[in-house]
Amino acid sequence: MTTAIAASPELIVDAGRIVEPSVAAESPLAIRGLTVSYGRKPAVFSVDADMPATSMTAIIGPNGAGKSTLLKGALGIIPTVSGEVSVFGRPFAKTRRRVAYVPQRASVDWDFPARVIDVVIMGLYAEIGLLRFAGWGHRKKALACLERVGMADFADRQIGQLSGGQQQRVFLARALAQDADLYLLDEPFAGVDAATEKAIVDVLKTLKHDKKTVVCVHHDLSTVAAYFDRVLFLNVRKIAEGPTDTVFTEANLQATYGGRLAATHIEDLQLGVG
Repeated sequence: MTTAIAASPELIVDAGRIVEPSVAAESPLAIRGLTVSYGRKPAVFSVDADMPATSMTAIIGPNGAGKSTLLKGALGIIPTVSGEVSVFGRPFAKTRRRVAYVPQRASVDWDFPARVIDVVIMGLYAEIGLLRFAGWGHRKKALACLERVGMADFADRQIGQLSGGQQQRVFLARALAQDADLYLLDEPFAGVDAATEKAIVDVLKTLKHDKKTVVCVHHDLSTVAAYFDRVLFLNVRKIAEGPTDTVFTEANLQATYGGRLAATHIEDLQLGVG
């Protein structure tokens, strides 16, 4: 993991936002004081965050800032040092069926011998049961999810035979099969072609229209304003959080990325023309 350059306390902007208890209780994802450490070095330090219902939030920050770690810690995929996480006002263990997670494509073993349709059906295991076989109704639902991401014609293809963008679409279809209320995606646009990126964005915006909540670890600053209505700036600590049109500012970008971004580039980002 790339070593993070944590923003110093005097650079933190809007990080001390106080959230009323009622807001946290209604939030699809509420994180309080989450700290994750690899050895003695914190990867995520005392982060508070709230993801409002029917929103699309981008988690952005430099390499090594703890973006993926934040999601994994919130989901219990990796151990945490401290903090609390609630999903729709309850512990994640009691609401996990309302959450769908799409991991980074690079973290998946694509040599596993499975057909595309079988991968999507895995998203239905909570409905099917681990000791039962999928029926025609389950296959029909999985095919409908593949249709939504433009991959129905590849249903019987081996997952390892697909391109990177196609594999990402299949994993999104698996998440759609779960019919969740909260979707967490770890860099869904990394390494995909333009057509796949557009297809994924269209699906995510449809989820938001259907009153679902979407949270994405995102790396392309030039598309933040076009794709997301909320932003969480992260560099080990939370730098800022809120609506894109108010917090996607030069001050917060500089606080998060430091001298890595030129001032002229920041102006372009704010205009959404990267």
